[in-house]
Amino acid sequence: MMSMQNDRKIRVAVASSDGIVVNSHFGRARDFYIYEVSENEDTVLLEKRELVPICEAGHHDEGRLRDNVKRLSDCDYVAVSRIGMGALRVMNEYGIAAMELPGEIEDSLHRIVVYDQIQGLMTTR
Repeated sequence: MMSMQNDRKIRVAVASSDGIVVNSHFGRARDFYIYEVSENEDTVLLEKRELVPICEAGHHDEGRLRDNVKRLSDCDYVAVSRIGMGALRVMNEYGIAAMELPGEIEDSLHRIVVYDQIQGLMTTR
């Protein structure tokens, strides 16, 4: 996980059906909005990525789960409305911090920046 010291930027994948609110469960999400956020919260939408949902027809596809996480592996964080333990485990393997932050994207990004700053303070002690 990248610390925001020296105004480095973090990359966040946001699961959203409309680009306004974090409202998608990771396993059912098709659209991920990729943001780059600086310590002073300058935010740039880099792209919208479409992934094939993991949960279809009542079961989880482990191969698709790994493929989707790999496609998000350039991100430091993923913001979702919900995420299962299996997906959380795979995210951790790739060094991605997944956070359940339903609500407005702007608010969720702010919470991630604050969290990242606190983590940076804790690791520099």
